[in-house]
Amino acid sequence: MIREVGASIGRTVLDGIGRAASRIHERRALSADLLEGEEAYLIVLDAPGATADDVAVRFEGNALSVRIDRFREFYDGYEMVFPGRGLALSGDVELPEGAAVDADRAEATLTRTGTLEVSIPKTAEAAGPGTDAEEADVETVAEGDAADDEAAPDAGGNTTDTE
Repeated sequence: MIREVGASIGRTVLDGIGRAASRIHERRALSADLLEGEEAYLIVLDAPGATADDVAVRFEGNALSVRIDRFREFYDGYEMVFPGRGLALSGDVELPEGAAVDADRAEATLTRTGTLEVSIPKTAEAAGPGTDAEEADVETVAEGDAADDEAAPDAGGNTTDTE
């Protein structure tokens, strides 16, 4: 009896600590790399455990906003002891001042390794801080789900969409 009470208290404590850890994880902004090429900006974010349906990407003003609402998988024969991963993750990335981009042509790809890559093409004209599209929702596709068959391996041997 005392052993059962102790185990119950232990599970309750671990559950509380795990939930606190996941809330901290959710409050921390997603880390992102912003890269600039001759024809586009590329924003790379970590999105482990997410599917394309879990990801919402929006371009507004001069910033990209990402929201990931992922779910925990259930595993037969296992029960949750420590729920430490955040499920609702988000982050914003500001493009450089004066960046002229066409957000309507932006592409978001979720790779097999859990990385979200968002490519935003530059426009030919040098505009001010505004963009050709002030607001745009960007559809996210999972790597390998692209409609066209033109795919090429990147430096790491992963296949990415080359539209």
